[in-house]
Amino acid sequence: MTTQTLIHTARFGEIAVETEDTIVFPEGLVGLTGFRRFVLVQHKEGSPFRWLQSLDDGSFALLVIDPCHYVSDYAPAMPESATSALDLNAETPILVYTICSIPNGNPQGMTLNLAGPIVLNAETREARQVVLDDETYPVRFTVFGRQEQEAA
Repeated sequence: MTTQTLIHTARFGEIAVETEDTIVFPEGLVGLTGFRRFVLVQHKEGSPFRWLQSLDDGSFALLVIDPCHYVSDYAPAMPESATSALDLNAETPILVYTICSIPNGNPQGMTLNLAGPIVLNAETREARQVVLDDETYPVRFTVFGRQEQEAA
C-alpha cells in the first residue's frame, strides 16, 4: 500500500510524496550527512534537470542531471565499496546523477560535479554520493566551454 506524505518545501511549496518515491542516503551526502531522505522532482515538463529535494529539510534541494545528457562518454568505474554498499550487480537498475552548479545570472557558466556522482539503486531506492578516484572526471566540469572546444 502506498502512503502519501505532504512535505513543505521552500522551492515548490507543499508537495505530495509517495513513500515508494523516497530515496534514502544512509550516509547522507558528502559534507551534508544530516540530509538522508530525498525525492526527485522534475524541474520543468520536458527538462532533463531534476531537483533532489530533501525530505529532512524542506529548504534544501540540489539541481541534478543525468551526466550523459552533457557528457555522452561518462562511464566512470564505480569503486567496489560503492557497488557493494548499494548491492549493485550487472542486472540492477541504477540511475546516475551529477550535481549542477549554475552561477547566478550566468547559465553559460554551469558546471557539473563529475567526480562525485549520485548513484541510485532503483530497486531499493538507496543511494550514495560516490567519490571517484579518477582525474578524468573533475569536480567542476564546465559544460558549455567543453562543447565550444569540441565544435572548434
